[in-house]
Amino acid sequence: MDEKSLFEEFWNKESKTTSKVLSRIPEGSDYRPDPKSRTAREIAWQIVGEEKMIIEAAETGSIEWAPSPPPPTMKELCEAYDRQSAEIVRRWQALPAARWDGTLEFAGRQRRVSPMAWSFLFDIVHHRGQITTYLRPMGSTVPQIYGPSADEP
Repeated sequence: MDEKSLFEEFWNKESKTTSKVLSRIPEGSDYRPDPKSRTAREIAWQIVGEEKMIIEAAETGSIEWAPSPPPPTMKELCEAYDRQSAEIVRRWQALPAARWDGTLEFAGRQRRVSPMAWSFLFDIVHHRGQITTYLRPMGSTVPQIYGPSADEP
């Protein structure tokens, strides 16, 4: 298996897990563990934006952070994530090998697409992990991620 195929496999699995985690964020919750922390909803919308940003950067060769305003409800945010996620999986699969092995502009420098894609995937997983630590204090449950959780043995 080549690196791009491996990445696509991981991206697909991780996006399904991310969808499960986002679906557990209670509607209307504004919980944050500290005043400096973002809410789970804010972190969820960052994930949506990051996923869109990295595939567009891989396709076009430049990164632009221009998130749209989040939908008004968690239900709509989750629906937006699921629609976008399915499309992004197809877009990674359609990305030519030359683009995967090519470069993109990030912070005024040229960087290789493949390491940037992996870096974004790891950052998304990190933010998803932040959300999981919020779920129980918000009155929700933690889904299985890489194995059982106390809520889903």
